[in-house]
Amino acid sequence: MGMGTIKLDSILNAQFVTSLIVIVVSILIYSAINFVFTKSEDKLDLKVFTGKRSKTYLKLTKSIIRNLFIVVTLLIVLDVYGVDVNSALTGVGIMGVILGFALQDWFKDIIRGGSIISDNYFSVGDIIKYHDSIGKVLVIGLKSTRIQDLDNDNIITIANRNIEEVEIISHVLLVNVPLSYELPLSKAENTINNIIDAVKQLENVEDCVYTGVYNLNDSSISYRLKISCDPEYRLKTRKIVLRTILDVLEKDGVQVPYNQLDIHNK
Repeated sequence: MGMGTIKLDSILNAQFVTSLIVIVVSILIYSAINFVFTKSEDKLDLKVFTGKRSKTYLKLTKSIIRNLFIVVTLLIVLDVYGVDVNSALTGVGIMGVILGFALQDWFKDIIRGGSIISDNYFSVGDIIKYHDSIGKVLVIGLKSTRIQDLDNDNIITIANRNIEEVEIISHVLLVNVPLSYELPLSKAENTINNIIDAVKQLENVEDCVYTGVYNLNDSSISYRLKISCDPEYRLKTRKIVLRTILDVLEKDGVQVPYNQLDIHNK
């Protein structure tokens, strides 16, 4: 009885030590590979135009390798403890048919994750809009994409199957300048030119051009400006541009029009 217990303990200890070695070796190998990928990412950060897409591939590859290491390590540990891995995989294959219906969204996420990369929907570092949030793409994984909201720095996770709801933000920022109907056209255009000169001096603004009259409103005329700016600073730039417009209007002695209600007595 005592000898059997000692033998069982020896086997269990041997299995525990072996599985521990497997896990440690797996972690060391993955850490080495992860170190190489991190170094590659740092080098790509220096390449403005070619780095984005390459960095996206690197992050996706890291995600695949991490999941692969977890699965392989788990199978090896199970084999160490005497589990018939081949039978287990066969069982998983049978269960896969059953679980397939329950995991449809999961598979959609993975397929869409591959499509994001292969079809170049967007890359790490791009600025995208999802519902009411505009953020910078941090990670594109197998199942989801993470972005950082530019307005409040919140991290938002987007299921890859919802890619159709994502908009890529361009470098173009459109701003309308409302001016009164009573303001002569020559003075209005002179004020618009002053606004353009001031906006061009702002940080993160690449260019600013006047595209013409955009709309005839009830109590004002909208003059449209087309501004080129870094999408990452789009929200910040818009706020500064609006303030700049108000400053120029104040210097030129031009009032911002507002809706008026005329009442006529009979």
